[in-house]
Amino acid sequence: MQISYKLNDRFDMTIFLSASLLVIIGLLAIYSSTQNTVTQKGNFDKQLISWGISLFVFFLIYSLPVQTLKLAALPSYFLSMLLLLVVLVIGRKIGGARSWIAFGGFSFQPAEFAKLSTILFLSNFLSRSETDLDNLKDIFIALTIGMSPIVLIMLEPDLGSSFVFIGLILSLLFWKGISLFGLAVALSPAIVAVASLFGLIYFVVAIALVVVILFYFKKDIFLSGSILALNIASGFFVDNFYNILSPHQQTRIRAFIDPNADPLGSGYNAIQAKVAIGSGGFFGKGFLHGNQTQLQFIPEQWTDFIFCVIGEEFGFFGSIIVIVLFLVLFLRILRLASFAKNEFLSLVIIGILTVFFVHFLVNVGMAIGILPVIGIPLPFVSYGGSSLLINMAMLGIILNIYRSRKEST
Repeated sequence: MQISYKLNDRFDMTIFLSASLLVIIGLLAIYSSTQNTVTQKGNFDKQLISWGISLFVFFLIYSLPVQTLKLAALPSYFLSMLLLLVVLVIGRKIGGARSWIAFGGFSFQPAEFAKLSTILFLSNFLSRSETDLDNLKDIFIALTIGMSPIVLIMLEPDLGSSFVFIGLILSLLFWKGISLFGLAVALSPAIVAVASLFGLIYFVVAIALVVVILFYFKKDIFLSGSILALNIASGFFVDNFYNILSPHQQTRIRAFIDPNADPLGSGYNAIQAKVAIGSGGFFGKGFLHGNQTQLQFIPEQWTDFIFCVIGEEFGFFGSIIVIVLFLVLFLRILRLASFAKNEFLSLVIIGILTVFFVHFLVNVGMAIGILPVIGIPLPFVSYGGSSLLINMAMLGIILNIYRSRKEST
């Protein structure tokens, strides 16, 4: 029997409109923050063109058979790994990181594509019937799939993208239903590594916590000893990973701990960002009338600090509108994941949601000074053609799954 669907059964207009409004707000902020610059004045036109191309890609992906996602998982993952290797050799260096491949006047960031391909490939592995996350071998394979892009991205180095991948890995493992012990195995090395950055006392406390957790789960002595050794090693070698970061990224982390320690250097962006947002008041200073924005007090304010432009010129009211649009987007995507019958598709949705959410959380956190400045754009809003293209592609996947949800099994 032929089944007919209404438009709202085949296309979630709420998701699409929420993202589109964020793009429009971003275009206004990009125009305002670059119209007084010589080198960046064309960013508005470039972003507008990128949106047109992204819409084409969005509808193309939306119209594909949903089975294409699983077929594309393996080849897209290996292609992304190849691109991450290529960028280390021929990539263009911007802001201390060799993260971009240039094609004439167009630049592409392979790390953005790697986020999507890793979602597809890791979701494909986790959705296999034989995958068991109570088995340390399967946990190790899952972590290898997720961590391999991080290793290459850290060589660029790009701390912000690496942070997104960590959130992506943990969310997919959690959604798959990893046991508390498995989650502790996956999470504890990262916690110990971060704790060691703050000093010996924090490192010792973190290791003591790992010991307590291992004692609670009462696993065999060999397994517990191996996990403890892994955690101790992650702490001891964190300095090596920290030294891989470029000097400006290291100073950004130090500035997060105390921005006022170097207000004219590493802490400058964080301080000026809070000044810009705070000066906007409730309704803002008005479009094109923000002092911090128009006088270029904040470097790269059309990318990583675009939320400051919105906060200053559109005030608390405009900032809340942006946050509400993101919350609507997140809740609608989460609702779709909860109702998806196919485990692979459900995992893909959660992976995409995590990428959007981590970008949102870190970017806004940077702007208001509660998270370190690690260089990460605001989805759909910040300037960046490759970022917008991949975000719209992921949105196309979401709505493709929505369109096919009644047929997916």
